[in-house]
Amino acid sequence: MEAIKPEVKQRVQELRQLLQKASYAYYVLDAPIMEDAVYDRLYRELQDLETQYPELIAPDSPTQRVGEKPATQFASVRHHIPLYSLENAFNLEELRNWDQRWRRQLSTPIKVEYVCELKIDGNALALTYENGLLTRGATRGDGITGEDITQNVRTIRSIPLRLNLEGLEGLTNFERVEVRGEAFLPLDAFQRINEERQKAGEPPFANPRNAAAGTLRQLDSRIVAQRRLDFFAYTLHIPGMDDTSVASTQWEALELLQRMGFKVNPERRLCSSLEEVAQYYQYWDTQRLNLPYMTDGVVVKINSLKLQEQLGFTQKFPRWAVALKYAAQEAPTRVEKIIVNVGRTGALTPLAQMRPVQLAGTTVSRATLHNASRVAQLDIRVGDTVIVRKAGEIIPEVVRVLKELRPPDTQPFIMPAHCPVCGQPVVQQTQEAVTRCVNASCPAIVKRTIEHWVSRDALDIRGIGEKLVHQLVDKGLVRSIADLYDLSVEQLSQLERMGKKSAQKLVDAIAQSKKQPWSRVLYGLGIRHVGSVTAQILAQKFKTVEQLKAAQIADIEGIYGIGAEIAESVYQWFRIDANLNLIERLQAAGLQLAVLEQDSTTVSKNQKLAGKTFVITGTLPTLKREEAKALIQQAGGKVTDSVSKKTDYLVVGEDPGSKLEKAQSLGITQLSEGQLLAMLAS
Repeated sequence: MEAIKPEVKQRVQELRQLLQKASYAYYVLDAPIMEDAVYDRLYRELQDLETQYPELIAPDSPTQRVGEKPATQFASVRHHIPLYSLENAFNLEELRNWDQRWRRQLSTPIKVEYVCELKIDGNALALTYENGLLTRGATRGDGITGEDITQNVRTIRSIPLRLNLEGLEGLTNFERVEVRGEAFLPLDAFQRINEERQKAGEPPFANPRNAAAGTLRQLDSRIVAQRRLDFFAYTLHIPGMDDTSVASTQWEALELLQRMGFKVNPERRLCSSLEEVAQYYQYWDTQRLNLPYMTDGVVVKINSLKLQEQLGFTQKFPRWAVALKYAAQEAPTRVEKIIVNVGRTGALTPLAQMRPVQLAGTTVSRATLHNASRVAQLDIRVGDTVIVRKAGEIIPEVVRVLKELRPPDTQPFIMPAHCPVCGQPVVQQTQEAVTRCVNASCPAIVKRTIEHWVSRDALDIRGIGEKLVHQLVDKGLVRSIADLYDLSVEQLSQLERMGKKSAQKLVDAIAQSKKQPWSRVLYGLGIRHVGSVTAQILAQKFKTVEQLKAAQIADIEGIYGIGAEIAESVYQWFRIDANLNLIERLQAAGLQLAVLEQDSTTVSKNQKLAGKTFVITGTLPTLKREEAKALIQQAGGKVTDSVSKKTDYLVVGEDPGSKLEKAQSLGITQLSEGQLLAMLAS
């Protein structure tokens, strides 16, 4: 093989440096240093040289931002440092309460500085650099584990492929650098994408945040590159950073991120008091509408990194930061129709169909009215002018009716006495506000039931979405989840947009779901109050469906983590003939309705927490305390009520109380719920 001439290597290196400098100036500084035509010519020269000498291709080359082959799936990865969410404050009083809470952790009063940054409405990313080179980009996930989307992250031009480390002699530990930030879609890019989707006959994205999330999870990075995501960096982790003169504060860390080549929000501010924080917050309450991206609040952080480390974290949030959210945006609109949806459990939910209105960056045309009690409370009618807002910035809801604008001759809305889908009479339990259809054959209930059955946490049947479910039910091919296992390639290939190849893939995916364990099948049955964790607990106790079917309420309620309401629901479910017929059909189809012997053996041998003693304190975010206790005990661990020297782990929730103080004094390891679940799954 002919040796590569030194001048060729030198030219390749020169081109990379020129292009990287030009990209930084254009995408990060917004101050171009060369014309597009010049950039394109240099880029083509580098591309030609790398094609001629492929051995010169490097992972940080500008030509390597877009992969050529789409990924087949995203791998799950564990974050090196947990990616915590932020506690929310919704007004200045709650901000002051946050400030008082963290100050109570200190022995003496101190004066601090705060860094204020706009809270970007996008998707958090965790970036890993090893020896200056980008090696991994991951989504937040649950904060403990996320998805590896490195190939897509590399397409974001404001994320450097290699860090600029020139002039950073004060820092030497660059073996691993962790950077956190927000990927987002600028409003002009969002508008362009939706226009393109509408021209192509595709539904538009609801808002920039959803569009960014969908873009980041594209399997083809070329699509990601076309959508032009942007990125603001906001957190830097370098071992020993706060022990140097380079960056001992959050403000200095942000400046260091800029020097390394990242885009940092220019609207940040260093504040010396909460009064200055309040001024910053109030200023952007109106000015944010003029920004080229969506923001829904202000992130307030204590500036000192040493103090951040001293304050640490609660079970879910850092104590040294808070998201000060803006009030939900409200808008008036007109009710054009009130409809009623039927859910998986038969619950009837009234919805207001309204004249489309812009609300918090999205077009809103429907809002939930929750139930009959809420409808009566609002006295909402067709033709009314109403005020709508986004509950939690996500779900549109009607706040109030402007009755002074009500047209004459309007009629009060009355919830139907019969199901709007199947026509059967509806019922309302005395202890519930919800009205339900109790006809298990109702097409609406069947559709929602199938959607639950094929979902990721249940049988995880890929390829069956909402539209396909509607086709299967409407054409009479599926009347229960058991009918899925009778579908043939011939039947499926007759459906809209379903060729024989796609039909065969779907039949194979349905057959593959027969291998899912008994706990997933139990969850997929959709028994009221039985979530995925409860299903696992029940499956461990009742290792076959026959055992669970024969169990009495007292047997079920006697399990740690199972309350009276769950026990009653499970017991009654197995008293219904239609459900028993369903179980028989699923057994005949080959579904796993029992813990396999090898699974049981594995569980008994792999007692991950054997010999370990746990104490649980505070309120956990998703698990009830008895559920967490049951999971620990099933893995061989012991749960006690008091902290002592024999305690190995303290599982900490919100408002932990004195147990946390005692555990800290004894040096006992603290776990969040996420860390506990990760330990159980490891």
